[in-house]
Order: sequence, then structure tokens, then C-alpha cells
Amino acid sequence: MRVLWAPWRLSYVESTEKNQSCIFCDKPALTGPAERREALVLHSDPRSSVIINKFPYTNGNLMVSPRTHTADLPGLDAVGSAALLETVKLAVSALDEVYSPQGFNIGMNLGRSAGAGIDEHLHWHVVPRWEGDTNFMPLLAETRVIPEHLEDCYDRLLPVFERASKSLQ
Repeated sequence: MRVLWAPWRLSYVESTEKNQSCIFCDKPALTGPAERREALVLHSDPRSSVIINKFPYTNGNLMVSPRTHTADLPGLDAVGSAALLETVKLAVSALDEVYSPQGFNIGMNLGRSAGAGIDEHLHWHVVPRWEGDTNFMPLLAETRVIPEHLEDCYDRLLPVFERASKSLQ
């Protein structure tokens, strides 16, 4: 078995242990455009939200979560589950329009032992992928190359989410 080390993730794991508030509850509740941009909140509605991952696997790494603070996936009601799936579809559609990836990883880590950095509030990662998007840098140089600043990613994706939100109303 090969072991792949990701030491750059340690700062993320340590920061979530110190943080007593929940980003998936607090950030989507922000109302000012500048606050939402700083918090990287692209979308929020009564049932779900989309936030750009501050510690991304690659550029465009989005997180979709319920607005209800829960880690209980089986406990989500049918309406809430359907709304979350629609938001995941919205995230995929927006990323596809803006970045034209060749594929996506969509997944959820339930529980800290499964890899969840924030295990008290379930969330899906929506990660755009391109052929050849991984290289030697993470393994040899302990460095991940993200070709776009998070705020630039936000500025590119926000108009797509705003347009989609208006069409849902």
C-alpha cells in the first residue's frame, strides 16, 4: 500500500478544531455583499448554501450544505434532501459554465474518522476536475498549485449563481 501525505491540510484541520462556530451556519447568514464575498458565500436559500472551500483541493472546489445544523444524513427529510440535490446540481452547472471541467468529484465525508474537517455539519464537496490536473508538486514539494485566487473564483461564479437564483424564484 502506498501512503500519500498531505501536510498542507494540517493548518485546516487545526483551525477547525479551534473554531467554536459553524461556518455552514454563520457564513450563509451574512447579508452584506462585501461580507458574503469575504466569506466566499455564492448562494444561500432557506434550505441550502454554497461556499467556496477556503482550503481547496483544486480551483472551484465548492461546498454545498443544508442550512439546518446537522451531521445526520439519514435524518434529513425528503424535501430537504431534494433541495440539497438541486443545489448540488446548481453548483455543477455553474462550475461547468464557468470552468468547463472534464469531470467532477462530488462527495461527502461523514464523521472525523471518514475525513470530515467539519464533522458537525454535513456538506458535499463539488470539485471540478481536468485531465492532468494533479502533478508532482503536492508529493515532492508539499505544495498544491491552485491557479486562481479564491476571490477571482468568487467573482467569476457569483453572476452565474445570482442568475440561477433569480430563475428559481
